[in-house]
Amino acid sequence: MGLSGALLAIDAGNSKTDVAVLAPDGTVLGGARGGGFQPPLVGVETAVEALAEIVGRACEAAGVEPVFAQVAACLANADLPVEEAGLKAGLEARGWGGAVHVWNDTFAILRAGVDEPRGVAVVCGAGINCVGMLPDGRTARFPAIGKISGDWGGGGGLADEALWFAARAEDGRGGPTELAHTLPGHFGLPSMYALIEALHLGRIPPERKHELTPVLFRTSAAGDPVARSLVDRLADEVVALASVALGRLELLAEEAPVVLGGSVLAARHPRLDGRIAELLAVKAPKARTVVVTAPPVLGAGLLALDAAGAPAEAAARLRAHYA
Repeated sequence: MGLSGALLAIDAGNSKTDVAVLAPDGTVLGGARGGGFQPPLVGVETAVEALAEIVGRACEAAGVEPVFAQVAACLANADLPVEEAGLKAGLEARGWGGAVHVWNDTFAILRAGVDEPRGVAVVCGAGINCVGMLPDGRTARFPAIGKISGDWGGGGGLADEALWFAARAEDGRGGPTELAHTLPGHFGLPSMYALIEALHLGRIPPERKHELTPVLFRTSAAGDPVARSLVDRLADEVVALASVALGRLELLAEEAPVVLGGSVLAARHPRLDGRIAELLAVKAPKARTVVVTAPPVLGAGLLALDAAGAPAEAAARLRAHYA
């Protein structure tokens, strides 16, 4: 199967990449997984070269040549339109044929959670982001590149906030919180001072800080006021993002899905879920929340089928594969 039919779906996140080769009827012909996609660290050319190796393995598994009718690539670090354009050019240079479509990877979560490309998604994993789309091609999005673009939240941000409050609780600059005990306790350490030292000197690698986010939620569930305030603020941020995106797409007064994804939101923390529902009922009374746990490459595959004009049966077949 060559240019006349095969479709390529790519979900390339910060930590891992999933690739699927599809038939026009939604059948998954083959797939492959590889490492994260981080062009800011290695450059676009090197990042795309690594992606091409994963695509090559997926094509080998599918028994097809790397020539496609449609390429749908949902990529981490494609946060600005100018970045999407640069990555699109990099993918087009691979000579995979057909039309190449590049989106931020949050669009894969959104498409995986809706029956048609219409709605809004908020993703909270390591970071936080929100996108929205309509069938006519209009989108809503945010730069989502950290504090300088007004972001707050995500697993990494929550861990940093929890550490800040816990450190100040222990040394007397702030009020008391059980986080001063639960955070160092997670690593078998006796105090925040010991945890700060271990993080600063690299005895605990920086990437392990994300382990503190579930600790924060457990401390909140046990009733700690400071931990609860952080969970509540995350709910506020999720609803702020969703309601602004809905407003930009003129969906605030209509029935529309708000898709929630990423490790933090998919964990279904009762206090977080409850506050999101409560606030969203005020901001967008007709919105309905959908929590996505399917792999994001499903969303990339659905976007590829959309671009190919595939029938609804093809989308249903693809969904069944990833169910």
